[in-house]
Amino acid sequence: MPERPEHDDVLTFLEEDVDSVTASVPHKPDPWRVLSVDDDEDVHLTTQLALDRVEILGKPVELLKAYSAKEALEVLAAEKGIAVVLLDVVMEDDHAGLDIVDRIRNELGLVDLRIVLRTGQPGYAPELEAIRDYDINDYRNKSELTHTKLYTTLTSVIRSYSQIRALEASRKGLELITQSSGELINSKGFDEFSFGIIKQLSELLGLSDDGIVCTRGVNESEAGAYYTVVAASGRYQLTVNKQLNELEDPSVKSALEQCIKEKHNLLLDNATVLYFSGRSGCDLIAFLDQTRKLDDTEKRLLDVFCSNISVCLNNVLMLSKLHHYAYFDSLLNIPNRLAFVNRVDEYKSKPKTASVVLVDVDQFSVINDTIGISNGDFLLGAVAQRVSDVLSDSFIARISGDVFGLVGARKAITPEKVREIFYTPFDIAGQEQLISVTLGLYDLDDKEESGQEALKKANIALKKAKESLRGSHCYFTREMEQETETRFRLLHNLRKAFDSNRLFMMYQPQVSVADGRPVGVEALLRWRTEEGEMVPPDRFIPLAESSGLIIHLGEWVMRTAMLQLKRLQAKTSFNLRMGINVSMAQFRHPDFLDVLDKAISDISVDPRNIELEVTESVAMLDRIAVSKTLSSIAKRGIKIAIDDFGTGFSSLSYLERLEVHRLKIDKSFVDKLQGESADPRLSEMIVNLAKDLDLEVIAEGVETEEQVEWLKKINCDEAQGYLYARPLEETWLIEWLGEQERRLM
Repeated sequence: MPERPEHDDVLTFLEEDVDSVTASVPHKPDPWRVLSVDDDEDVHLTTQLALDRVEILGKPVELLKAYSAKEALEVLAAEKGIAVVLLDVVMEDDHAGLDIVDRIRNELGLVDLRIVLRTGQPGYAPELEAIRDYDINDYRNKSELTHTKLYTTLTSVIRSYSQIRALEASRKGLELITQSSGELINSKGFDEFSFGIIKQLSELLGLSDDGIVCTRGVNESEAGAYYTVVAASGRYQLTVNKQLNELEDPSVKSALEQCIKEKHNLLLDNATVLYFSGRSGCDLIAFLDQTRKLDDTEKRLLDVFCSNISVCLNNVLMLSKLHHYAYFDSLLNIPNRLAFVNRVDEYKSKPKTASVVLVDVDQFSVINDTIGISNGDFLLGAVAQRVSDVLSDSFIARISGDVFGLVGARKAITPEKVREIFYTPFDIAGQEQLISVTLGLYDLDDKEESGQEALKKANIALKKAKESLRGSHCYFTREMEQETETRFRLLHNLRKAFDSNRLFMMYQPQVSVADGRPVGVEALLRWRTEEGEMVPPDRFIPLAESSGLIIHLGEWVMRTAMLQLKRLQAKTSFNLRMGINVSMAQFRHPDFLDVLDKAISDISVDPRNIELEVTESVAMLDRIAVSKTLSSIAKRGIKIAIDDFGTGFSSLSYLERLEVHRLKIDKSFVDKLQGESADPRLSEMIVNLAKDLDLEVIAEGVETEEQVEWLKKINCDEAQGYLYARPLEETWLIEWLGEQERRLM
């Protein structure tokens, strides 16, 4: 077999205008893919020369090469859309070509592929049974395949291939349309119906599912119409419930507007846009990204698909059902969030002053767990009914799970009047259920503002009220919005900082009170911005906890601290422990113990040198669950420290039953161990309590020698604070430990 060339020869005819070849590149059709299988490189070169710049049925030819039967099968398995194989009969042996035909048809399942056998041995021909059984489409001597004869042969088999593919595509397409029509008719709601259009279109045309469906609704208060995204998928999924003029992509917006204006389908270079006219004025526009040009078969199938969708859409019962599902909550049968936003838009045009009120049922998840889901659903219905009866002149909608929206005259829906509705208990399954609500309010003074924006501001006020005090109310202010935006930007920057390694660890030494000998370090997370500014932990840690980022962040801190412990153990003679803070969200996460075990296993650290620090609030979560988790941690040899002890509400009898090894005295108590008004009683009480429970004690925030003397007097075991060392990065920490080694020699 001749050696394969490192590069395929490129044949260029100088007398031809190269620009004419590339001028139509943007609209160049997909080529016919032809695989030449032969162990002779000269045959490949001859075939390539014969097919250079040739077009068959309006499309160019792309030549692929294989030099053996084995390589041919690999190419056919990996490459898609190969139309013809020019197959040498004699390669490794006399039957190498014929031997792979069966595998092409049966193993690879390439029944549409056309096969042309070629031989360089005159008089040799395959058996007629082989030609018949394996659907071999032509047989030629290599000497016969001149430019003209090769072109004629390929034109014939490619035409056959094209017809077979078109028939198969039509058959599969019609089956899919029939199936999809049934699925769409049985859709449970307008959203599902609309989303189904995107799904079925992408399957029918073999395109991505990046698409949008808009619907046309009629404003009840005035003439006119608006278009709203009711379904979206792929890269457009965040556009759901947005109006057409709110779409950020100008090309998408322009295509939809053109389709609406012209009221017919558009087959654009980058999109397929379909227009469905509803008899009740509820028009539907479907937009789907298009990455390639549709062929004639697909266009005909698209016409059939559109006809079927139109039949579904124009069914009167279907339209009624779809409209109801679009604007009504399926559980309570009251207006939903989309209807609420539209009604807010209407109120803005009225001369009377109006307000938006969001009503959040306090602790509904707890109530739901107590009375059961079905009774919880009944309670929500009872709430909606009572509010609707009492505030009959206002519009009520269900915004989310246990949050209702009210829009109406400002004087009619004051906080006092709304709260009065809930002074009387609800009768649920024969029992009285008294509930409280938290309110977020926003006055509709800005007539240019959208209903969506008004709802957003009322929601900001609701969140502020829930943070302050359950059962209270709060009006929206510009300061709240600025605070929300600041928190959002800070969270965005925190995620960005985490991803770009802007977060880092520092370590504060912990020492024995008796002689200052280092006994451990506490791992502390820090954030330095790109501008070099330090963001205080009390700003970004709560944000990480509330956003859920603390789960991934906490795992990174845990692993980083363990790796640091390994390095310290190799560079110092002190037997140090590593204190790692664990947040409430981490501790409650179902995978916490698995994450802990995997970190210890991956890093090969001794768990006896690990101490997890949890706050009193974590220890008081769910006593049974917490006790079980702490016991599991203790069995691994890991120590547990209660951080900031004395600032919370720990039950001493409960604390005694927990697997805890150390109490950390909060800095606020340590500060009282100095000066003329020094009062060590609280710190002494904590130390005595710890000793009675056989626990060790460490004092935080130690800054003076006077405080150390008091700690010695009350028998406190350990301390940490600026007197000994500030939080240090790794290099400075190792240097500090070296100094302590020299001091204690």
